Amino acid sequence: MATLKYSRQREAIKTFLAGHTDHPTADTVYTCLREIYPNISLGTVYRNLSLLEQLGEITKSSAGSSAEHYDANLEPHQHFICTQCHKVYDIHMEDIDSFIDAAARISPGVIESYRANFYGTCEECSRNKLTKIS
Repeated sequence: MATLKYSRQREAIKTFLAGHTDHPTADTVYTCLREIYPNISLGTVYRNLSLLEQLGEITKSSAGSSAEHYDANLEPHQHFICTQCHKVYDIHMEDIDSFIDAAARISPGVIESYRANFYGTCEECSRNKLTKIS
């Protein structure tokens, strides 16, 4: 594979994602980076996010909305996804190894990676729902 040419904008995208745990969408990345790079295009953001994902430097996940969410945290962790607002939250489970072991015992092959997502209503949406009822 040819050496990848350095890109100031790609580096800014990586830095932005590394500084956020809220799993931003491409539109959010674009909006925030336009403040620093007024000439950056949405297409550039999408291309670089795709490239960074292909290189294994970030991950992409779907939160049930039409937009994908991006994460620079490559350490093993799970996600809680709100079915109302589609926000993605990190969850760090200590006992996930027993879950993986159980899956490995019944799997028809060798598990090389996994992604666990949990879905429900976040605290903020639950509070807002109760407020509307009152």
